[in-house]
Amino acid sequence: MTEVIAVALITVLAVISPGADFAMVVRNSYLYGRTTGLLAAAGVAAGVLVHVTYTMLGVGLLIASSTSLFTALKLVGAAYLVYIGIRTFRTRGDLQLDLESKPELSPFGALRTGFLTNALNPKTTLFVVSTFTQVVGPGTPVVQQLGYGLFMSAAHLGWFGLVALFFSDSRLRTAMLRRQKALNRGIGSVLVGLGVTLGLAR
Repeated sequence: MTEVIAVALITVLAVISPGADFAMVVRNSYLYGRTTGLLAAAGVAAGVLVHVTYTMLGVGLLIASSTSLFTALKLVGAAYLVYIGIRTFRTRGDLQLDLESKPELSPFGALRTGFLTNALNPKTTLFVVSTFTQVVGPGTPVVQQLGYGLFMSAAHLGWFGLVALFFSDSRLRTAMLRRQKALNRGIGSVLVGLGVTLGLAR
C-alpha cells in the first residue's frame, strides 16, 4: 500500500464518519441555510491545518531524535485507527443535533464555529497524528508531507461542503440520517482493516 493511497483512504473514511464537525455543519446548514453551512465547512477545513502544522513539526523532530520512539508512536497510531474503527462500527445511528435554539450567526461567526469545533477537537488531533505516523518516514520530503496536509484540509472542505448542501434541504437531511447506522458499520470495518495492515507493515 503506497503512502498516497493510505492517506487518501484514512482521510476520506475519517472525514465522512459522523462526529462533532458533522453535527455542527448540519446544525448550521439546517438552521441558517446553505451559505452559513458552507462557511462553517470552510472553518472546519482551516481548523485541520492547525493540526497538520504542529503534527508535521512534531513528527519531523521525533524522526530526527529517536527512530525507536517514532516506531512506538507509529504502532500506537495504528492501534488508534483500530480503536476508532471499532467505536465507529458500534455507534448507533442516532446522531443527536440541537436544532432548537437559533441565535443570530454572522458569516464570521459561521467560520469561527467551524474552525473552533475542529481546532479544539482532540479526536482530530489523534486522527492527524495517527495518519502522519503511518505514512511519513525519514525519507518523506517535506513538500510531500505538506501535500498530505493540504489534502486532509481539502477533503474536509469537500465533504462538509456537500453536507451543507444536503442538509440545507430537510428531505435530504432525513434520508441521509436514516442510513447513518449502515455508514458507521462500513467505515468502522475498513478503518480496523487499515489499522491492522499498517501496524503490521514493515
